[in-house]
Amino acid sequence: MINYVYHNPGKIIFGKDCELEIGKEVAGYAKRVLIVLGGPFIKENGLYDRVASSLSEAGITYYDLDHIVPNPRLKQVCEGIEMCREHDIGFVLAIGGGSAIDTAKSIAAGVKCEGDIWEYFGTFTRFITDALPCGVLLTLPATGSESSNCAVLTNEETGLKRSLFSDYIIPRFAMLNPEMSYSLPPYQTACGTVDILAHLMEAYFTNTDNVDLTDRLLEAAMKTVIHFGPLSLEYPDNYDIRAELYQAANITNNGMLMAGRLGDWGSHNIEHEISGIYDIAHGAGLAIIFPAWIKYVWKRDPDRFVQFAQRVFDVAYAASRKEWTINRGIKKLEEFYREMNLPTRLSEAGIGDENLRTMAEKAMIGTSAVGMAFPLQEEDIYQILKLAL
Repeated sequence: MINYVYHNPGKIIFGKDCELEIGKEVAGYAKRVLIVLGGPFIKENGLYDRVASSLSEAGITYYDLDHIVPNPRLKQVCEGIEMCREHDIGFVLAIGGGSAIDTAKSIAAGVKCEGDIWEYFGTFTRFITDALPCGVLLTLPATGSESSNCAVLTNEETGLKRSLFSDYIIPRFAMLNPEMSYSLPPYQTACGTVDILAHLMEAYFTNTDNVDLTDRLLEAAMKTVIHFGPLSLEYPDNYDIRAELYQAANITNNGMLMAGRLGDWGSHNIEHEISGIYDIAHGAGLAIIFPAWIKYVWKRDPDRFVQFAQRVFDVAYAASRKEWTINRGIKKLEEFYREMNLPTRLSEAGIGDENLRTMAEKAMIGTSAVGMAFPLQEEDIYQILKLAL
């Protein structure tokens, strides 16, 4: 186990009707707020009206940044930064899923930073030293961005999708009412569920020794997602099912399950190149990449992937059949993705081989290797993308 410092100041407010108290929470920070809205359903289902009423009762003036798209864009972030400066806004509130949250966090950082906010993404040479406070009302459990120090953004001019890390952008509070996800389309629910699982796997596939406690916590969370994910599609308005996914998503990315270990995140970085070019939903891209990534890297640490197959998917194991065990684990992972009605091949998403080399090249921009536990070079990434066809 490696040394670590764990600090997460985010307040989690969980349960039915919690959104009715949002005005009281925001009032402790500012009287002028930018609301970053993740989709039209937020206004259509009455959620926006409830939030607006709560803010008004608390004496808060609010401005809207509407229609945040999946794989959030730099252009919308720049628009939000200008709105905050123009109206002297002191707080940014995201209502939605990961895209709205990452947009809000990027705006909060951009208002306070020097120069172009994009210069802080995908680099470890410029660092955020201050940000507006931000908060979240979560409608889609997926990325865990409501508790993380990370934001992901796409530069639509270059097609690059990159990450920003700073403790200054951890939301001050996150309201989690599982009822808010009832009206989500099944595809969004599926993509969100797969994203939760992917974050857990990124943390799980490590080269850090003696991390049995967090191994088993991660395994429990993965089994929970695998069990309740398909049930959420079958019973979309079941509070208890949705609550399990909300909790799993939240702990996935708040840092606790990463304490003392080094995760990988190579699959995420490869997927960013797919969605950067093809604008595929992040969860769908991860369902395609992760099996291919395991097929390519498992020989670097067979025991880790055997353990994954055994403990997460209950694959029987014999010492002389490690490769069989791992392949069975991959098969069961793919079966789960298909049960969630998501593709497991690029071709199933309408993506051919025309940009494989380009994506591999772009993944290496600004870095000497992709992935921390199992570092990859351009040719490795190209071969993984070929396996994903």
